[in-house]
Amino acid sequence: MDLSNLKPAEGSIKNSKRLGRGQGSGRGGTSTRGHKGAKSRSGYTKKIGFEGGQMPLYRLLPKFGFKNVNRKEYAGVNLDTLQQLIEVLNVTTIDVQLLVDNHLISKNDKVKILGRGELKTKVDVTAHAFTASAQKAIESLGGVATKI
Repeated sequence: MDLSNLKPAEGSIKNSKRLGRGQGSGRGGTSTRGHKGAKSRSGYTKKIGFEGGQMPLYRLLPKFGFKNVNRKEYAGVNLDTLQQLIEVLNVTTIDVQLLVDNHLISKNDKVKILGRGELKTKVDVTAHAFTASAQKAIESLGGVATKI
């Protein structure tokens, strides 16, 4: 090994010529952009979905349906899940924070108690919404269903 064998590290030197630095650079003039058109001009950015003037796909496809902006999304928790929670933790009141702590819902979810399964013990439940069957099942055992 001697001075004639030395080379810079792989990737440390750019191999491409600099664009738009005059005619003597070999890449002056149009700077590889070609003549005329939107792409040749400064400040050009292609819009998302632009297909060269052809009708874009998102405009071609038919739109259908209706999205209600006022819809309220609830995370559902069934009575049989509440019964399991009562048996494991031995609690008499169930609220949103207890459900979050036991990873049944996320902290920003609204909770709706659903009627699948059955309760065997009296329990006070606090939630954002109840189905009629769930509320009837809770109150038939002497519990209280409280809406937030």
